[in-house]
Amino acid sequence: MMEMNFVWKKARICPPGCTTLQRRGEMRNDLYITMERGEFEKGGKSVARNVEVTMFIVENSGQILKDFISFGSGEPPASEYHSFVLYHNNSPRWSELLKLPIPVDKFRGAHIRFEFRHCSTKEKGEKKLFGFSFVPLMQEDGRTLPDGTHELIVHKCEENTNLQDTTRYLKLPFSKGILLGNNHQAIKATKESFWITSFLCSTKLTQNGDMLDLLKWRTHPDKITGCLSKIKEIDGSEIVKFLQDTLDTLFGILDENSQKYGSKVFDSLVHIINLLQDSKFHHFKPVMDTYIESHFAGALAYRDLIKVLKWYVDRITEAERQEHIQEVLKAQEYIFKYIVQSRRLFSLATGGQNEEEFRCCIQELLMSVRFFLSQESKGSGALSQSQAVFLSSFPAVYSELLKLFDIREVANLVQDTLGSLPTIVHVDDSLQAVKLQCIGKTVESQLYTNPDSRYILLPVVLHHLHMHLQEQKDLIMCARILSNVFCLIKKNSSEKSVLEEIDVIVASLLDILLRTILEITSRPQPSGSAMRLQFQDVTGEFVACLLSLLRQMTDRHYQQLLDSFNTKEELRDFLLQIFTVFRILIRPEMFPKDWTVMRLVANNVIITTVLYLSDALRKNFLNENFDYKIWDSYFYLAVIFINQLCLQLEMFTPSKKKKVLEKYGDMRVTMGCEIFSMWQNLGEHKLHFIPALIGPFLEVTLIPQPDLRNVMIPIFHDMMDWEQRRSGNFKQVEAKLIDKLDSLMSEGKGDETYRELFNSILLKKIERETWRESGVSLIATVTRLMERLLDYRDCMKMGEVDGKKIGCTVSLLNFYKTELNKEEMYIRYIHKLYDLHLKAQNFTEAAYTLLLYDELLEWSDRPLREFLTYPMQTEWQRKEHLHLAIIQNFDRGKCWENGIILCRKIAEQYESYYDYRNLSKMRMMEASLYDKIMDQQRLEPEFFRVGFYGKKFPFFLRNKEFVCRGHDYERLEAFQQRMLNEFPHAIAMQHANQPDETIFQAEAQYLQIYAVTPIPESQEVLQREGVPDNIKSFYKVNHIWKFRYDRPFHKGTKDKENEFKSLWVERTSLYLVQSLPGISRWFEVEKREVVEMSPLENAIEVLENKNQQLKTLISQCQTRQMQNINPLTMCLNGVIDAAVNGGVSRYQEAFFVKEYILSHPEDGEKIARLRELMLEQAQILEFGLAVHEKFVPQDMRPLHKKLVDQFFVMKSSLGIQEFSACIQASPVHFPNGSPRVCRNSAPASMSPDGTRVIPRRSPLSYPAVNRYSSSSLSSQASAEVSNITGQSESSDEVFNMQPSPSTSSLSSTHSASPNVTSSAPSSARASPLLSDKHKHSRENSCLSPRERPCSAIYPTPVEPSQRLLFNHIGEGALPRSDPNLSAPEKAVNPTPSSWSLDSGKEAKNMSDSGKILSPPVPPRPTQTASPARHTTSVSPSPAGRSPLKQGSVQSFTPSPVEYHSPGLISNSPVLSGSYSSGISSLSRCSTSETSGFENQVNEQSAPGAGPAPSYSGPEEPGRKESKTPPPYSVYERTLRRPVPLPHSLSIPVTAEPPALPPKPLAARPGHLENGTRRTEPGPRPRPLPRKVSQL
Repeated sequence: MMEMNFVWKKARICPPGCTTLQRRGEMRNDLYITMERGEFEKGGKSVARNVEVTMFIVENSGQILKDFISFGSGEPPASEYHSFVLYHNNSPRWSELLKLPIPVDKFRGAHIRFEFRHCSTKEKGEKKLFGFSFVPLMQEDGRTLPDGTHELIVHKCEENTNLQDTTRYLKLPFSKGILLGNNHQAIKATKESFWITSFLCSTKLTQNGDMLDLLKWRTHPDKITGCLSKIKEIDGSEIVKFLQDTLDTLFGILDENSQKYGSKVFDSLVHIINLLQDSKFHHFKPVMDTYIESHFAGALAYRDLIKVLKWYVDRITEAERQEHIQEVLKAQEYIFKYIVQSRRLFSLATGGQNEEEFRCCIQELLMSVRFFLSQESKGSGALSQSQAVFLSSFPAVYSELLKLFDIREVANLVQDTLGSLPTIVHVDDSLQAVKLQCIGKTVESQLYTNPDSRYILLPVVLHHLHMHLQEQKDLIMCARILSNVFCLIKKNSSEKSVLEEIDVIVASLLDILLRTILEITSRPQPSGSAMRLQFQDVTGEFVACLLSLLRQMTDRHYQQLLDSFNTKEELRDFLLQIFTVFRILIRPEMFPKDWTVMRLVANNVIITTVLYLSDALRKNFLNENFDYKIWDSYFYLAVIFINQLCLQLEMFTPSKKKKVLEKYGDMRVTMGCEIFSMWQNLGEHKLHFIPALIGPFLEVTLIPQPDLRNVMIPIFHDMMDWEQRRSGNFKQVEAKLIDKLDSLMSEGKGDETYRELFNSILLKKIERETWRESGVSLIATVTRLMERLLDYRDCMKMGEVDGKKIGCTVSLLNFYKTELNKEEMYIRYIHKLYDLHLKAQNFTEAAYTLLLYDELLEWSDRPLREFLTYPMQTEWQRKEHLHLAIIQNFDRGKCWENGIILCRKIAEQYESYYDYRNLSKMRMMEASLYDKIMDQQRLEPEFFRVGFYGKKFPFFLRNKEFVCRGHDYERLEAFQQRMLNEFPHAIAMQHANQPDETIFQAEAQYLQIYAVTPIPESQEVLQREGVPDNIKSFYKVNHIWKFRYDRPFHKGTKDKENEFKSLWVERTSLYLVQSLPGISRWFEVEKREVVEMSPLENAIEVLENKNQQLKTLISQCQTRQMQNINPLTMCLNGVIDAAVNGGVSRYQEAFFVKEYILSHPEDGEKIARLRELMLEQAQILEFGLAVHEKFVPQDMRPLHKKLVDQFFVMKSSLGIQEFSACIQASPVHFPNGSPRVCRNSAPASMSPDGTRVIPRRSPLSYPAVNRYSSSSLSSQASAEVSNITGQSESSDEVFNMQPSPSTSSLSSTHSASPNVTSSAPSSARASPLLSDKHKHSRENSCLSPRERPCSAIYPTPVEPSQRLLFNHIGEGALPRSDPNLSAPEKAVNPTPSSWSLDSGKEAKNMSDSGKILSPPVPPRPTQTASPARHTTSVSPSPAGRSPLKQGSVQSFTPSPVEYHSPGLISNSPVLSGSYSSGISSLSRCSTSETSGFENQVNEQSAPGAGPAPSYSGPEEPGRKESKTPPPYSVYERTLRRPVPLPHSLSIPVTAEPPALPPKPLAARPGHLENGTRRTEPGPRPRPLPRKVSQL
């Protein structure tokens, strides 16, 4: 506790330092005593003492001074102090600090006594005195106790000793350091000591003897010289404590004998003055100032001070050592204060006597100073240092001189003195900064504030500033001086002096100020943060000074300035310089962001100056004196002035905009008018600025200021006119406009109003021009580009990537390519589109997009420059990089077939360069893609037709219809919701009818969305037997140009009992401008065709589709491709149950009645075809039931029995007892142009066991499928049909079937096209059974998505004139029947129609005859093949898979359309339908109806044609080169004709066999025009890629 108390007390009484002894005459006399420690003896005891110290302040008389011991702040004073006691400690440490504020009069004779007592622990309260110590406060010579630690003697005494009689111990020694008399023995005998530390803080008492001698100089006159010499040795704290007394002493000695002591007193005074310059004592300057003003009385001192000061100044140039002289010069401020005060006192005392003498003395002194300042340093820098010392303190003299002289006199004195300084070239660097500081202090002084004196001092100030700015030195100080100069010049001052000062400043500083700003802003930024701040501060100050100067200039000043240039070159340089500076001032970084007012002021000054200078530009630099550089600088300045962000008033709040307009107006319009005026004055010189100024002027016109646009847009007409005069066209103007529009509008500039204004103004301007037609074309092109750019910018503002962004980018990309032919911009947007696709994870579309750029490159070593993200590399390297990126994206998008083609292309390049390492990697990559095709599942997307109607849609969508490729698992409802989210203001139309004109012109957005069915064009792979569904699935939904949807309707009176009689179908075919997938997920519909199918045709197609579905399911069941038999069960149940309840019989009632036959004689063949299909369906059902019986599980046997029973009921309802042995049928021809094609079929016999047999020439014999047959269900469909419900969603959905109005086999969901059924929710599509209302809603337009087919065997039916000829493999194979052949050429051999379930015998017979048919394989070029391998002239055609073994029966599946003996051609109807799901598992031969292959076969087949020659290689005339649609689906269309495939995906025909799979893409057939078939081109050579610039 005692220790804590000690620490607390010590913290509160910490003594101050010497520098705080006195402030402004404060009186203090405080003594600080610290009781440190003690050393005591035991005093005869066995343990140490418990020592307590008691302290008293005692006078000589023995009286104790009361209340002069202070314990700390807040504690009351005491008369005695008791220390704390340390238990049993003979060496205690107290370190107690005490303050003794003893008055000066009490100090002399007083001493401090310390009494030591032992505090007994046994006898509490008893304290026994055993010794004491004392210390006097002042010595006999008047000095006080020295500061420091003192070891005091502990004098022993008895307990009852009386210490009140001080005379008994004051004569004793008190300290071991101070010995008195002969008491050495006593001192040595004592071993006890007590230590204290003293510190005196007094303004009246001193511990220094020399100071006492000086202050008492009158008592010892002989010691004056010595005392003055020793004053420099006295501690400064002692001097400042007695500052007033010391100064009185010095001036008293000077008055006593100035001749003898004048120099000594001056030196002592200089020492004291410089002592106050020290930071330790600088706060004593006010004490000296107070002394000079109030206490100084040396009226005659000025004479001696001037005399000695001049003596020192005169000897500066000669003195070798300048240190003492520099001390004198450093003290000149206070020396002049003493001189001035002394003179004032003298004048007051004498009435102003000797005034002229005093002035002469001052003049002589300053003349000596001027001479000294004018000297140049020779060899050493001592003189320069002396000059610097003088200049640093010289400005402080001004205020003192003004007390005695007139302000003009002082100004002239100062001007002469500063003017004597040497030029900067010859001055040491150390002096330059001091000189500028002197100039700066002069400008800041009272002397410069007065206009009269300022006009005198301004020239010398500007002279020195000019020299420093010219050398670019001390810029910070120069900027400070300039700022102070301009601060004193008031705006709008009418004083003549101010105008004159502006004249002087303009003439002296304007040019150098401009150069300084240019120099500063062109320097690199310093690295340090502090230096960077200084740099910015300097720039800002110089800029502010320049603006202030220009703001003060009037017309007279500008005129004088322009007249001051002697030559045009000088004027030109000045104009270029000031225009450049103005461009710098306009920079955004010149001022902080929130300094709007400063920016407006600067812009106002700039535009005012430009308006003055433009006259000089017109007068001096036009016609023969035209100078392009200065005019270009002028226009460039004007453009960036207008484009400043701070002048775009549209961004301001209304109140802020109003205030700016009231004060400054719209400076953009003012500058725009000035640009237009200057442009009109150029005349023929305008050609120098075309096309350079098109971009800058275009940027100005994009600013949303109507007046500015109206002024600037006509300049483009002028440019077009002058360019037309010079070149005969204005292609340069067009190119520049287009190039700049893209970059400017992408920055957010321009709007729809600008587009309309640009179009209207320029069209009006060119009405009377001779080149009006080409001008209109240019304006239209630019306007269309603006439309697309505005749409693109609006789309890009959205957050997520959607179809709108991609579609807009595609539109702009195609515009640059087709209409503008801007290759670089085209490539840039290719990569923008590529990035969008990657962001949206549209990897297939991303690959197609990047392929556009790849197509522009060749496999060459031409060097390409760095472009976008591509480094500098050769064209080969870039193309290789692109190929690899495209392959990667095709892989990620599961479009592996296209990736394979690119792998082959790049592998060819590696092989040609013998780069086997990369070749190996590429072959392995190609192999991995084949594996992925076979092993991985691919989802077949939905396709949707979307119509965008109304004027509120973007330009690229407005009143157009598109077909969109949906995302995985995306059905109609989800797609519709996504589109509505992308267009939140759109209204969804609830019908599929074409909208009328009111919808097109409506100020709204209408969306019309429904699902469409893709129609593959290439059927080669789809119809080939044995091709896995994993391969077929790619060709069903890729490279699709054509889509279809059906709409049922009733024509005429509707028969309520049998609505089949009037049920027509409107079939709409949509043709796209580009195939899907491509560079976008949607493409515009180019053409639409609408045909109507009669009720009879509809019935035929529905039956065909249902029959094909049954065949497929039976085949899958036989080959055990089904997980369970439920799909077949449900299909059989649906057909048989519907038929029993009157389904197919409705067709009999509608079309087989005599009334219908008589009224429609042209439908005879169709009626026969319908009858055949009905009988065929019965046969298929019979065979299907046999297969079903074999595989049906036990728990479903009752259902099977029910189906068998119902089947006999069905046959009886159809009137079928036994199938006729022979049914004659002929090809069906539809004269009304129905898009459907009837097919001739010759189905082979099929046994339920799946054994292949020889057909009995029956057109209705149904073929079995062996285990090698490929599944017609895709993996996705397989999963769906394995549903326990048995409702197969996939196997009946390839093409749209036509509806049935009743609950027949045509009325189930399986047999009706989703485009014909009502628009039920998607959730109903996968349900096992649909409600009756959905089954019978046949008249509603369907908007539901099509049910995805698993595979397709037959394509979209095309013209009935197209037929397929198949050749038998073997000797004497002949083409199949064609309706165009003459009768003798058709060897028709009717076959029995009954099903052959007993097939063993026929199989053996056929095997013995050697006519076993082999399934087809992809065509291969001619090679050395085995004897058993055959090829035909038409590809694809059946070909032997393996040699036949003698005497064995090879299992096979003949096609329903195969013939079975040489030379015989069957005309049996084809078992076909648009609802089939791939190459039929019931057939190994396939037909093609819409492929280009079929067209060529028909064209090449001639009456009487014999056996076709064997395949002879790529040159075979009978083979049409398969035209593969381009993988990127971008076609250049000329007269709306497709362009051939780009070479990157074209596989040239070679002699080597191609790797499987064959070319995945087939040619798009030409459209039939005017009833004639377009001739397909022959094999085309590989196109040379267009030369791309070095991008």
